[in-house]
Amino acid sequence: MKQFYLFSILFFGLFSAQKIKVVDSENGKAISHARIILNNQIVYTNEDGFAPVGQDMVNFDISASGYHKKNVTAFNSLIKLTPAFKNIEEIKIVSVDIKKLFNDIRKNYQKRYYNEPSLYDVVFKEKRLDNDKLYFLVIAEAKLWSKSNHYNYKDGIRKNYDEILQMQLNNVKYLKNIKSDTIFTTGNSEFSHEYMGNYFFSFELNRTLNHINTINSKYSGKMISEEGDEQLITFKIKSGTGIELKGELKYNKTDKVITYFEVHYIQTGYPPVRRKTAEGIAYDYQLGDASLIFDFYKKDGMYLPATTRFEGDKYSAFYLGKKHERKFSREIIYNTFKKSNKEGLPQKVDFSKSIWKNVPVKEEKEDAILLSAEEQAFINEK
Repeated sequence: MKQFYLFSILFFGLFSAQKIKVVDSENGKAISHARIILNNQIVYTNEDGFAPVGQDMVNFDISASGYHKKNVTAFNSLIKLTPAFKNIEEIKIVSVDIKKLFNDIRKNYQKRYYNEPSLYDVVFKEKRLDNDKLYFLVIAEAKLWSKSNHYNYKDGIRKNYDEILQMQLNNVKYLKNIKSDTIFTTGNSEFSHEYMGNYFFSFELNRTLNHINTINSKYSGKMISEEGDEQLITFKIKSGTGIELKGELKYNKTDKVITYFEVHYIQTGYPPVRRKTAEGIAYDYQLGDASLIFDFYKKDGMYLPATTRFEGDKYSAFYLGKKHERKFSREIIYNTFKKSNKEGLPQKVDFSKSIWKNVPVKEEKEDAILLSAEEQAFINEK
């Protein structure tokens, strides 16, 4: 039986918000997930390359993976970014010891990234697709409190999640689910130690190093471009466990900080496993590829999170004679930052149940959300 939930069907995403579009200067294609640093706010372009930026905004920076950073001195509704390189012949490859680099970052993590209680206004977006058809979308505004901006394993394993991260759900802008009986919903809905860890770059850095440190692992790193203090480095890891990782990062050689990190777990070669739906029906499940992205920016001498993104693709299930291929993504954009205290939030989400089953704490703020064309069509669909 289909279930349908829809909160605040607002059309500011397409009609009332001022916006810019960011495209590739070579081919005119929209650039998604481009970061824009405004006066006291961080926003990102959506899947169609649009971002909510008013005409009064000038002198701001735009950056995206694979492109040169650009400073915009006057408002323009169309911004073009130049690719960091056009073809392989332009790349001067320099080998990088990624194990040494990652170990140095891990050892000095709390010195180089902001390490005090923090409070962020965030936009939380989650999407799920079955056979390329969107069936679940939630976009919400929330507050996120972090005690130290890095993952505490002791509290995580003991499930003391409130000592690591707290969330206050403010406004659920959109929540629509047209496939509540999805086979990808298993019987276990418990909030996990790993789920919490995926919010933190320090957790992923530690996990990546664990793969490098396995017996018989193979790894390599290559610097393929350099712009000022920032180096673009690609890497490959073949874990001794058989897991393959590929990724890229931006490294500030002066501050010795990773400012952007993207890693892909190649898992489609694994054999299928037997699972059960929430109703207890067995089916064959095939792992897909997973990606994690972390982006940081420097403000007043401190490195702060700008976004975290978790994506999955080609997760397959063979159920009642039909193949279902799942895609999903979870994204948090840290719009604003301010220093906080160790007490955290007075009203916070109960992580022992679904986030969306918590009661929102109404707190209006300036809209920083633009729906993509696909998302708008899904919301309008009856």
